[in-house]
Amino acid sequence: MNSAADAARTLALIDELRGLPAETSWVEFKENNADPQMIGKLISALSNAARLADQHSAYVLWGVRDADHSVVTTTFEPASRTHQGQPLDLWLAQRLQPGIAFAFKPVAYSGTRLMLLEIPAAAASPVEFERTAYVRIGSATPRLSDHPERLKALWAKLQPYAWETGAAAQFLSGDEVLARLDYASYFDLTGQPLPDNRDGIFDKLTADRLVQRDVGGRWNVTNLGAILFARRLEDFSPSIARKALRFVAYAGVNRAGTVTHRQDGQKGYACGFAGLIDYIDGLVPRNEHIGKAFREARPLYPAIALRELIANALIHQDMTITGAGPLVEMFPDRLEISNPGLPLVSPDRFLDSPPRSRNEALASLMRRMRLCEEQGTGIDKVIVAVELHQLPPPDFRAEGEAVRIVLFAPRRFADMTPEERVRACYQHAALKYVSGQRMKNSTLCERFGIDAQNAAQASGVIKQTLRAGLIRPADPAHPRAGYVPAWA
Repeated sequence: MNSAADAARTLALIDELRGLPAETSWVEFKENNADPQMIGKLISALSNAARLADQHSAYVLWGVRDADHSVVTTTFEPASRTHQGQPLDLWLAQRLQPGIAFAFKPVAYSGTRLMLLEIPAAAASPVEFERTAYVRIGSATPRLSDHPERLKALWAKLQPYAWETGAAAQFLSGDEVLARLDYASYFDLTGQPLPDNRDGIFDKLTADRLVQRDVGGRWNVTNLGAILFARRLEDFSPSIARKALRFVAYAGVNRAGTVTHRQDGQKGYACGFAGLIDYIDGLVPRNEHIGKAFREARPLYPAIALRELIANALIHQDMTITGAGPLVEMFPDRLEISNPGLPLVSPDRFLDSPPRSRNEALASLMRRMRLCEEQGTGIDKVIVAVELHQLPPPDFRAEGEAVRIVLFAPRRFADMTPEERVRACYQHAALKYVSGQRMKNSTLCERFGIDAQNAAQASGVIKQTLRAGLIRPADPAHPRAGYVPAWA
């Protein structure tokens, strides 16, 4: 937001705050009282109270009389104030935990001077000042621990709080919102008819939390709205633009090779998903498959595996890691898909564990738009497709602060490494188990494309996987009962 728009929004905000019938739990009016200890307690109390009241921010406004909200001006100037030998804002920031981006804003308002303190609502945990959390009740600022019912309610509010609810752009006119968001794609992908008036459009966008009302009759676009439906991600904040999915293709088998193709996503994930998948699919090499009557070109990687793994990278990334977004890299022998953020589930349990996502609203809406599989079935379908094409097993792993998934190009059983054979055996046993079946020597032969007369090769892989502790006999008393994952 440019400085002129920011100033206009601040004036509209003050109009709305003054128009409130009384002080609320998330708004405080002061004249000249600027005691640092009082301000620190207020920041904690109002931040926590704002989350309880489902507000994105709380405010302290100096220069407005508490009794009738009339403007009386103020002499408080935080930029020139020090406390205990430190600038006031630094002294406050050092005593707040977790750190929050509060901001003092001097405001020229109706010929007077006001001072606005904007305080973000608590996000991950209650905000404490000097190791004590406070809350606002009426005009009092008691310790939060003295009111366990409010503490319990606050934690309940904090649990579902997510990056998606933040504002990607503020104080936009209706025309600006519709110019920045591909709202037609939203209605098309969600299967809803496009309303014939603007109010109908905004009612639907608001219901799915893609936009929110701001002050002065303006609108905010949420992070969720921007990341899914931006016409151009760079029209929003840099933190949004850097979440664009990038695709890089290399001529060689490592990143030192020549880059043959590069594509940085420009659109939101939802409105640009089909085009992105088509672009990548068009670059994936084809193998010639000879059927009963015809030859056909098949892509190296199953389309459903490619689609689901890219969708998962978008959904499960840690949006709070700045400067990093999902990345798809294609090499002659493999395709790597990575996203920032440590996994919430151990990679070796992606197949069977109930899915967990940091971005529930994003995941829910993408599933509703059928851009990825129903909850809990995506990785199953990836493994099924990989086994159907008899590819080497995908590698799911955590690397540093990211998750990386590797799809490998076709290779015969004889060319797979011992580690790949064991991983394939484990994944096959897990897939059978979650499907209500058991892995047997015969099913593993089919998975690897091993002829029946060479079944001893599958037996050898099973023995290696047993030694690795990844599988166990389903019934030790009956060896023919098959095998299940070790965790079953």
